[in-house]
Amino acid sequence: MSSSGRSAGPCLPEGDTIWRTAAALRQRIGGKVVSDARPHALARLRGRRLESVEPTGKHLVMQFEGGLALHSHMRMTGSWHLYRTGERWRQPERRATAVLTFDEVVAVCFAAPVMELVVDAGRPVAHLGPDILVDPFELDEVIRRARHSEAPTLGELLLEQRVCAGIGNIYKCEALWALRLDAWMPSANLDDERLRHLYLAARDLMRRNLLTPIARQRHAVHGRSGRPCPRCGTPIRIRAQGQQARLTYFCPRCQGEHLSAHPDRPQQGGREIFSNGRRSGSRRR
Repeated sequence: MSSSGRSAGPCLPEGDTIWRTAAALRQRIGGKVVSDARPHALARLRGRRLESVEPTGKHLVMQFEGGLALHSHMRMTGSWHLYRTGERWRQPERRATAVLTFDEVVAVCFAAPVMELVVDAGRPVAHLGPDILVDPFELDEVIRRARHSEAPTLGELLLEQRVCAGIGNIYKCEALWALRLDAWMPSANLDDERLRHLYLAARDLMRRNLLTPIARQRHAVHGRSGRPCPRCGTPIRIRAQGQQARLTYFCPRCQGEHLSAHPDRPQQGGREIFSNGRRSGSRRR
């Protein structure tokens, strides 16, 4: 975030985006006192000093003096912005879910599905697995949780926040590509050592991007449907995966494309999207 009101990341936040958001909030408003808080449900924050801002996975918890904490979860739409007092906002006020005014700075959260005051700062994140970005990283606990997860495929397992918090769709795709793994491979087919390497690959990619401006980040497969794989030149493909139909980008040559093993193949109720962006069976218009 900057004083120009730009958010710290895109509208589809991953764990590294939330970490950058937390760092920006700490830098600009950490230790400052809230002079006004809206909507009315947040009025109890007035006159309280912001003591800490902690990211956990895709959740953000702001701890204020007096034992109150503000928990926000961006999901697919939310973002925190910072503005100078009197500066024009980049989004309409009706989209604001939290407006916190400090001395010369206004912190605004737009379109966050979850925004709540809590007394126990640990309660909103108690269900999450170990954060992918923290030190030390509890990898053994992640593997333990993974082995008890009901996620049927590697792609769905990486997005399971109760196993490991912070990995989103971008780094799911990138980590699987980096290790040449099929996103539709059953999780049970990967032994513990290879599963450890997979989570460590996702962690390494995310930690590197903590220091890289979003506009300069480059991905091997995510968002590159139809373009050549950086490793073998095969066109990148895209297919919806899992009950939430999250889009998985992959190289059919490097990672394998075992259609018979894909539970999301079109004839079984899933959706396949060709490299030109059209779903299979659709007509040109």
